[in-house]
Amino acid sequence: MAEQIKNPNPQTDSGIEIKRVYTSCNPMQDMPGKFPFTRGVQQDMYRSKLWTMRQYAGFSTAEESNKRYHYLLKQGTTGLSVAFDLPTQIGYDSDHTLAEGEVGKSGVAIDSLRDMEALFDGIRLEEITTSMTINATAAILLSMYIALAKRQGADLKKISGTIQNDILKEYAARGTYIYPPKPSMRIITDIFDYCSREVPKWNTISVSGYHIREAGSTAVQELAFTLADGKAYLKAAMAAGLDINVFARRISFFFNAHNNFFEEVAKFRAARRMWATITKELGATDERAMMLRFHTQTGGSTLTAQQPQNNIIRVTLQAMSAVLGGTQSLHTNGFDEALSLPTENAARIALRSQQIIAYESGATQTVDPLGGSYFVETLTDEVEAAAWEYIKKIDEMGGAVAAIEAGFIQNEIANAAYRYQSQVQNGEKIIVGVNRFQVEEPAFDDLLSIDDNIRKLQIQKLQQLKSERNNDNVQQSLAALKTAAQDNTNLIPFIITCVEHYATLGEISDTLRSVFGEYR
Repeated sequence: MAEQIKNPNPQTDSGIEIKRVYTSCNPMQDMPGKFPFTRGVQQDMYRSKLWTMRQYAGFSTAEESNKRYHYLLKQGTTGLSVAFDLPTQIGYDSDHTLAEGEVGKSGVAIDSLRDMEALFDGIRLEEITTSMTINATAAILLSMYIALAKRQGADLKKISGTIQNDILKEYAARGTYIYPPKPSMRIITDIFDYCSREVPKWNTISVSGYHIREAGSTAVQELAFTLADGKAYLKAAMAAGLDINVFARRISFFFNAHNNFFEEVAKFRAARRMWATITKELGATDERAMMLRFHTQTGGSTLTAQQPQNNIIRVTLQAMSAVLGGTQSLHTNGFDEALSLPTENAARIALRSQQIIAYESGATQTVDPLGGSYFVETLTDEVEAAAWEYIKKIDEMGGAVAAIEAGFIQNEIANAAYRYQSQVQNGEKIIVGVNRFQVEEPAFDDLLSIDDNIRKLQIQKLQQLKSERNNDNVQQSLAALKTAAQDNTNLIPFIITCVEHYATLGEISDTLRSVFGEYR
């Protein structure tokens, strides 16, 4: 959980009192905590409660990742963020032929509820918030988390966290989709519906600009395409009969923080204002449904393999832009991530960068410290105007799904990525240590490596699981899930039953594949 702050009257080191918020001549103009939330979604922001300090982690087996989570919790992280390996993301068990070479490499391998139990061993789910970067199989991983919470005796009304669950950006920028867009959107609205009733504190989708930016988009494109996707999710949920004033409160966003410091701050401020407008125009009347709450991760694509310690400076600047932009939670990348998954040392330094900003920089002592800056205010307006132009084009095409199917968003991202890479190659954009200020340096060898035998271990665990579980119960629960998929019944209760009987992620995904097909 984010730490509560107990210093109601902060001062500078010279004893100068710091006000809660600084305003222009019109003190009621655009105040924090008020529509359209340009200056923040809470009145006091970090004066009363810091952002959640998450560290994205997950590798190898559930048992190894669990050790890293306990380490991070001891170092002061206030929220967990789970990375899943590629087979888990696309609905294959570790023994599937397509999983070979990928098990435990880009994240943790989760094949069943038994792995989820090991992943959170010794961690009370009521006492921590958990973010899971998972999309096509989000319903399955959330069901495993809910099943584990029930086994711990947790009150489901109290567990909190986020699933990314943003399938549209997978079609546009990342590629870990399974089903075609229509059934994928149906699964998402099923999650909205179920969680609004049973797990009300859970953020049911984190609309992700992060991967759009990692694919090469500009800041304006990241903002526009993310909000266009968010608008599509709103419309899909409303078409399914859900109340925007209820489910929109549990929508969060996930943005990237890159190196252009002031543009990033402007992007975050513009995002809140634009989302407030979008939700209001679609019929929201509850201000809590109009608030854009977001997680930020520093830019993975900005990290360099050359002079990797330079990445500590990049990450710190990016993290500061997120804080000054009003983020609700933050992950800072390890400086070695251009070379491997982060070591414990790199993860600790990344977390310390957040803690130093929080406790030493003074950035948290007033709300929206850059508000009123001629440059930042003008840049916020200009970023917003440019993003609205994109959204207008997407709306004219019929919305985000139609724009993706037409290839518009993909082409815009690809063109931006090409322009940026060309500027780096011709020296127009300077990357310190890459195209300027290079040095001769020895190979960096303090890296985290993943044992190739992880797949064999996971296969052994799967074989043992299947020999110990009640396979009749598994088949009955999978058959009931298939019927629900065919009948357009909410899938989540059926998936929870499947995972509670220890059906595997691959078995559940294949059951849904048999009804929905695969997107190619």
